[in-house]
Amino acid sequence: MSSKVYFVNLRTRTDKGNKISKIRNLFDQAGFNELIKKDDITAIKLHFGERGSDGFISPLFVRQVVDKIKEKGAKPFLTDTNTLYSGSRHNSVDHLLTALEHGFDYTVTGAPIIIADGLRSDNITEIEIDKKHFKKVKLAKDIVNADSVIVLSHFKGHEMGGFGGAIKNLAMGGAPAIGKKEQHGTKIVVDEDKCIGCGGCSEVCPEQAITMSEMKANIDLDKCIGCGECLTVCPVKANGIDWQTDLEAFLERMAEYGYGFAKAHEKRIGYINFLINITPDCDCASWSDAPIVPDIGFLASTDPVAIDQASYDLVNKQCGFSESFLSCNHESGADKFKGLRSYIDGTIQMRHGEEIGMGSRDYELIVL
Repeated sequence: MSSKVYFVNLRTRTDKGNKISKIRNLFDQAGFNELIKKDDITAIKLHFGERGSDGFISPLFVRQVVDKIKEKGAKPFLTDTNTLYSGSRHNSVDHLLTALEHGFDYTVTGAPIIIADGLRSDNITEIEIDKKHFKKVKLAKDIVNADSVIVLSHFKGHEMGGFGGAIKNLAMGGAPAIGKKEQHGTKIVVDEDKCIGCGGCSEVCPEQAITMSEMKANIDLDKCIGCGECLTVCPVKANGIDWQTDLEAFLERMAEYGYGFAKAHEKRIGYINFLINITPDCDCASWSDAPIVPDIGFLASTDPVAIDQASYDLVNKQCGFSESFLSCNHESGADKFKGLRSYIDGTIQMRHGEEIGMGSRDYELIVL
């Protein structure tokens, strides 16, 4: 059975059709009012962006969702989890400071911030899922304990996932450090012929698993947790994983964690994907590269698989920007994410998500 995905584009010539109004209307049309009850403590799951990036969802847009939740008499809070890699969101203190620097202040958004996995990512609960890779998944306790959830995702490319949308926001974004480690489960290797000895990978490694010797990076596989941060910062792509054997399992593990998050909230969770400023990289990078396609619009659904599939398809319908990081597949209909990273099939996220009962790749796009 197909799932409903609601879509609004960004065109308007009046104040009644501005982006603020579109988000509020999308919330209503997608039936999110039925997901939230009076006095609910409602989590708004989003990504506050790494320091240096600017592709994250605007706090002004987040405010519209906060206000809609408050209209139901519920109590919203903004939330995310700390990162596995070192950076400006590795612990809750730095994470909160970064969120505030990026405009997610109470005076702007109208909601407090709670980092759901605690000060040092040890606020954890387990959810039983009994799937291919995991019997149980470890999730951030304060998200699981919320009565209802609205998931806001900036749709974009990703170094290891191919793309990042609702599924990844649930999976990596809803997991504490130990859950992120379980999902990655890969080891990074270095191509010494490519390595230029810049030391960037060593600087960002959260486990000090990378050392420099004779101007080459060396990775201690016993220490490596497979977080992939070194892949993002390497200027010559000397660091990598075995994409042929490791990638599919990684994406399936990620989908199963996303399933666990969705299962924890049964029928009381909704998703909005923001198809604007569609960058090649996750907002976890400490930069935001130029978009690869034009801005498209906003989507909403109660099915995370369907909303990601619809988002993926809408991006691929666009003509790509030739002056962006997109190296090929610029024509309408071509796979833009394969054009970014030919060795990654990000659709595995959605395929496995459908197989384990997380949602449906078959969707009905309802244009508002």
